[in-house]
Amino acid sequence: MIEHDELQELGRASGAHGEVVLRRRGAVTELIVDGVFAMDDVDTSTERALATEALRRCTGDALRVLVGGLGLGWTAATVLADPRVTEADVVELQPALVGWAGEGLLPGLPVLPDRLRLRTADVADALAGSPGRWDAVLLDVDNGPAFLVHETNAGLYAEPGLSTALAALRPGGVLAIWSADPAPELADRLAALPGAADVEHLVLPVDRDGRRFDYAVVVARRAG
Repeated sequence: MIEHDELQELGRASGAHGEVVLRRRGAVTELIVDGVFAMDDVDTSTERALATEALRRCTGDALRVLVGGLGLGWTAATVLADPRVTEADVVELQPALVGWAGEGLLPGLPVLPDRLRLRTADVADALAGSPGRWDAVLLDVDNGPAFLVHETNAGLYAEPGLSTALAALRPGGVLAIWSADPAPELADRLAALPGAADVEHLVLPVDRDGRRFDYAVVVARRAG
């Protein structure tokens, strides 16, 4: 029996992109990437909102969705809960996380459905290699554009990276980006890009331990 404050390490691995640690503190699962606290599952509402806010803006059936960043699996699980989604690709930089998902260690994905494809890659490469393919692209690879887990991810939030993400969508497809803090400057950058439409900056308040934290999801549609 794990006491509330007892720390249990579920997995630890080092690789080209630093060390990743999966651990459980009482009933809470935590993910540490290269020494940076990435996330836990005390409250998963904003990770799930990343999926629901994007998918409710999608039209039609047989949706193809690309998720950048596996995390603890909550975003991918929410994508798969939508019966319109027939194909869900999750691109994760850390091979250890993909392996732990296969072992059932991620609380959001205790079982891997057939519609889910997990692959180890840089999401920037995946986006560049699939123009016009996706109905929705969901990016949750950092704590937001102002708090990067890996400095190399900065390009995802610059104009060329955002243009590549939009180009990976079919016309009318939806891009959604998660942030641990409000990111109005990211929304402004997206809105200024040719081909971006219906840009919204959604602030998502969460109460943790009696304190309010404002997370955000920035959404945009590929025009056409």
